[in-house]
Amino acid sequence: MFSDQESPFGEAFDERVVSITDFEADLSAEDWVAKYRVGKLITGPIFWAPIETLAPTRTVGKGRTNLTLIRPTILQTDATTPYAGFDRRESPTRNPAISVHFAPAAYGITGAGTYVFTFAVDAYTRCEFRSTGFAGGGTVDAPGAIRFSGKRAVTVILRNVPAAGQVWAAIEQTDGEAWSWFSTRIAYPPLVFDPLPANG
Repeated sequence: MFSDQESPFGEAFDERVVSITDFEADLSAEDWVAKYRVGKLITGPIFWAPIETLAPTRTVGKGRTNLTLIRPTILQTDATTPYAGFDRRESPTRNPAISVHFAPAAYGITGAGTYVFTFAVDAYTRCEFRSTGFAGGGTVDAPGAIRFSGKRAVTVILRNVPAAGQVWAAIEQTDGEAWSWFSTRIAYPPLVFDPLPANG
């Protein structure tokens, strides 16, 4: 029997404060230059503004935009920064994963576009993840298998997605121990400008 202060499920209220700026980016400015340039921006807005952010306390967006969590060990929605915890050791018959489904047309998008899915993950020990997606006739740019520990952003890019498409991006833990997921942001690619030549 547990006292009022004890719980078999860990802390009653997690007071960690986690900011999206705490997560190391997996793509540098040079990587974006190689992947995407302003000259390739055909349609869509000029600025890189988030279209949607899904998190443990916001699992459904507009239309059929939604979140699927596979084998979480805890979903802590009353924490200072809500999170979902995972641990592959606890689910040996199926790998833990997060899948985010996105319906561009539900956000008023009428033409084909490129979308960046950024998963904010904190791996407490070295973990391995596989990232993938479906672009509905477009192409998927995902890092494949990656290993890291600590706070990291994992990016999946879906290119030339039709507005009426039902697309998704996902990360799956393939090795390692405990980790947490805080949010997935869906946005347009950042603008990348070629530097102006120096005046001589």
